[in-house]
Amino acid sequence: MELLQGAKDKKQHKYVVDFLKEFGFQTLAMTENTGYRAAVYVEEYTLSNGLRAGDAIIAATAVEHGLTLCTGNQKHFKALKELRLKIFEP
Repeated sequence: MELLQGAKDKKQHKYVVDFLKEFGFQTLAMTENTGYRAAVYVEEYTLSNGLRAGDAIIAATAVEHGLTLCTGNQKHFKALKELRLKIFEP
């Protein structure tokens, strides 16, 4: 979701879709813990970093599953110290 949202045109969209297929990414269900963590992130980081609900859910999912978040949007996520980031540039 995060990578597709960042695509600026159809070419980048296709590149991201192909990337996700090639590496076999999977969708993870949102749990109660993920929802709670996302709510905490919104409360703590919306005003200071512009973190929105969708980004908070994505970040919380990554943290809850011990995964690295691959994103082209470093600005909203850099303040979350427990979140591992990999910056993606198509």
